[in-house]
Amino acid sequence: MKTFFASLLGTVTGLILFVIGGTLMMFIGLMVISKLGEPPKPQVEKGAYLVFDLSSNISDAPQEIDNNAIIAAFSGQDLPSQLQTRLVTRALRAAAKDDRIEGVLLKGSFAPAGYGTSFATLQEVRRALETFKEEGKPVQAFLQYPDTRDFYVASLADDIALDPQGMVLIPGLASQPTFYAGAFEKYGIGVQITRVGKYKSAVEPYTRGDFSPENREQLTSLLNSLWGELRDTVAEARDIKPADLQALIDAGEAFVPADALKAGLIDRLAYTDEILSELKEKTDVDDPKKPFKQVSLGEYIAQMGKVRAAPEEQPKDDGDEDGRVAVIYAEGAIVDGQGTPTDVGGAKFAREIRRLRQDPKVKAIVLRVNSPGGSAAASEHIQRELRLAAEKMPVVVSMGGYAASGGYWISAYGDRIFAEPTTITGSIGVFGMILNIEELGNSFGFTWDTVKTGEFADALSIARPKTDEEMALAQRVTDSIYADFIQKVAEGRDLDPDHVREIAQGRVWTGEQAIEIGLVDELGGLADAIAFAAKEADLESDFMVTEFPRPKELAEVIAEAMQRLSPTSVEAPSILEEAAQRLEADLGQLRQFNDPRGVYARLPVELIIQ
Repeated sequence: MKTFFASLLGTVTGLILFVIGGTLMMFIGLMVISKLGEPPKPQVEKGAYLVFDLSSNISDAPQEIDNNAIIAAFSGQDLPSQLQTRLVTRALRAAAKDDRIEGVLLKGSFAPAGYGTSFATLQEVRRALETFKEEGKPVQAFLQYPDTRDFYVASLADDIALDPQGMVLIPGLASQPTFYAGAFEKYGIGVQITRVGKYKSAVEPYTRGDFSPENREQLTSLLNSLWGELRDTVAEARDIKPADLQALIDAGEAFVPADALKAGLIDRLAYTDEILSELKEKTDVDDPKKPFKQVSLGEYIAQMGKVRAAPEEQPKDDGDEDGRVAVIYAEGAIVDGQGTPTDVGGAKFAREIRRLRQDPKVKAIVLRVNSPGGSAAASEHIQRELRLAAEKMPVVVSMGGYAASGGYWISAYGDRIFAEPTTITGSIGVFGMILNIEELGNSFGFTWDTVKTGEFADALSIARPKTDEEMALAQRVTDSIYADFIQKVAEGRDLDPDHVREIAQGRVWTGEQAIEIGLVDELGGLADAIAFAAKEADLESDFMVTEFPRPKELAEVIAEAMQRLSPTSVEAPSILEEAAQRLEADLGQLRQFNDPRGVYARLPVELIIQ
């Protein structure tokens, strides 16, 4: 027995040392990878081309950690990079004035993820490329399978070359959510809802098998507005009438390379080696073993300061004092509590806004919103702190891809609201969703019984459906929050409450439509919002910009990476894998329904625009 315990102790000790050693090696490995992964600061040769590889996801918020970079370092395979909107646009505008940069090469295809690479983001990127062209520098595009996002950006290029074996994939926009009502019914999951607003259809995937007429109406209007903006911009850039472009697309004559060339969508067909040879000639490289003079966008960004205000962000009239403009990125679903790195945690963001409004160095706040909304309680906590901040300094809102429902709730009191024409906003409405598993549990032999001291003592139970009285109470709560939402929008936007009720009803609008109905003040991007905030705060042109959430320190990155990284295939997902990932993402939204009152101000449908 003594030998047994000695052996057991030795085995346990060995396991502990193995785990500790493995953990330490992981830490050391991640530290080395992190250091190796830091972009170098190359010497940019005069006459070089800035290479903008579109194979990336462009998010508004700074990247706290780039999981893809770490996975790529382990696997040796390239994965889509993570870029930040503000740094991309700053780099392109800086390159326009940089005597070393001869031109820009666009290649690859965007890899949207989460709320990144929205059409609103791409409008900002496209404007920065237009600034580059205005300096008389060429923009060249080499594409293989450009989709709507890729072609929207690349359409302004002076020369668009398409791989002869490629394809132009710009069929238009579509939204095709998954509906779960049938599955819930089949497996015995009950759903009861409360809502206000005939267009507030966020619960439809869990209660219906298709779009309601009202939801179909609003989505048709929204997609037509978005597509009109994208189509008309591309048509103008390619010197084609919008109606003619639409006819080409609907007839299927814009997809095949030869047809796209004939229609004028592209300028020529070319292979990779031909493009590389041309670029070597343009950059005066004679050595056949050397590449053309180039610097990647990521490398170029690495040379730039990340806190000084860029020229396009500076006010036109200098003020009297120096200070800081704080940019807060509300990107992701709004949830109660701290949230995850991809959520907008109500408690976390409220605490940060409180810290900023109490910081004497902060003279203005810009709220950058890229959110479909979520928890009504969390939205109110964030809005409350922004209203308190507005008593001391300018608070300006910049809307990205989404600023809907709770995303509009936190925006309503901004001194000025900027949006892109393709921003999805509005959705002023609320809903509640209550699940129960009585039938599911019964099918496995589970039952419940109750002893209680009051009529509503077990009202929060998921073991049974809610009674009529409980649902009436839940609807009263929903009605009350909706009335509060209407009042806040009317007060924040200085609009008549009757007008707000008319344009509310949970309906979504594009930024272009929102200007007409008073929900947005001005079309423009983040740089415009920063410049406006700085001018309102009487800041001089050489002011600082601070950002939240901030990039993490190395120790924080490593600690969080060990928790968040999971074995992930770096191979391109198959059709079945993509479907499984989509299903997982859709069902994962249920985690975000964590409002203490069970009431939500969220986009009426999870818009996946294809």
